[in-house]
Formats: sequence, structure tokens, C-alpha cells
Amino acid sequence: MNQNIKVIIPAYNEEASIALVINDIPNLVDEIIVVSNNSTDKTEAVAKQAGATVLVEPQKGYGYACLKGMEYIAQLEEKPKIIVFLDGDYSDYPEELTKIIQPIIEENIDFVVGARVEELRENGSMTGPQIFGNWLATRLMRLFFGSTFTDLGPFRAIKYDKLLDLKMQDKTYGWTVEMQLKALKQRLSYKEVPVKYKNRIGVSKVSGTIKGAIFAGVKILTWIFKYSFK
Repeated sequence: MNQNIKVIIPAYNEEASIALVINDIPNLVDEIIVVSNNSTDKTEAVAKQAGATVLVEPQKGYGYACLKGMEYIAQLEEKPKIIVFLDGDYSDYPEELTKIIQPIIEENIDFVVGARVEELRENGSMTGPQIFGNWLATRLMRLFFGSTFTDLGPFRAIKYDKLLDLKMQDKTYGWTVEMQLKALKQRLSYKEVPVKYKNRIGVSKVSGTIKGAIFAGVKILTWIFKYSFK
């Protein structure tokens, strides 16, 4: 059965990695959508040459890029059944997409997060602030919502209709946690799948800077407390 799967990849200055990501995505995917988030390098040209649909989002922000991809999909005559989100820095293993979507196809799960478990992570692939931020955010989600999430991993898949129901809003660092919180609030069925994780190509735009790490932490906590007291 054709599942009609589309992948959205936000990308900011990922010319060195984006073709590697695109080429490792399994053939069962119908369309790969790379959203260039105000890139100043050759990300767009390289992604097009590798066979992706390329969109341009001039407003910087992870959420802005993801929303741009969703806007494009909303205009298509045939809507996908599954949307996969994946980073463009080659820190994930794109071939593991089959593991990410399997619970949706075989178990009718609504939402799947690729969990970057310690035993499958390359040394140094996650910074101290990232590890602590994930621990704190998922611990708070467990406390307030009884969730079983252990990670805010960006490699994730969700049924398209369920994604629309979430009415995603965050434009920057809070995109991943917003999705998980809204999935909990709307009682979507969800599952984590352990995935491998390696050192990214290039410098992280979030965890690689003190400013980025602080802003990301504040955004994540803001979303959690906003939903905890609704």
C-alpha cells in the first residue's frame, strides 16, 4: 500500500550535509521537501541537484521552516498520510526512517519520536545543555502529564491529519516540545523508537552557541508551563 510519505527538512547553511541526508532517505518516501531557512551558502542548489523540492523561508527559525513546509503540502491536491521531520545536518541516520514510520503503519500509532538513547549516540553528538534540557523537559512532561517521552528528538513522524489537528504555532526553538505537548493534550497515541545519533556536519545553530542554548531552554520551559496550567 502506498502510504504517501513526505519528509520536511529545515535547513540553514547545510550545503556540506544536505545531499548526504537526501540520498540516505529510503525510496518509499514520495517527496523530500527541503526548506532553506535564509541560507547564505549553496544549500538550495545542492538540495535541488539531489532531487528534493526546495522552498525558501526568509524568516529565521526552525518552526518557521517547518510551517513553510506544511503550507506547501496544504496546497497539494493529494495530501500525504504521514509527515516525517528530519534535520539537515546529517546527525540522524535517514535510513532509520523505516523504523520511525513502522509503528504508524503497523500499529496505527499517531505520532512517533526517534529517541536519541545514550547507548546509540556517538560521543559528543549531544552537548551538555542538550542532554540536560531533554532530561528536564521530559521529566516535567512526565510530572505534569504522565507522559513516557524521554527525548525531544527532531527525527519524528506523525499522521498528517493529526498534525493538522495540533495547529502548530511555534516559530523557533519550541517546535518539537510544542508538538509533543499538544499530542499529550489531545491524547494522541504515541511511541518512542530508539535511533542512532552522530556528530553533525558543521556547527549547531542552537546548542552550539550559549545564546542559542539559553533561548531554546527558555522556549521549551515556557511551552511546558503554559500547557501545564491550562
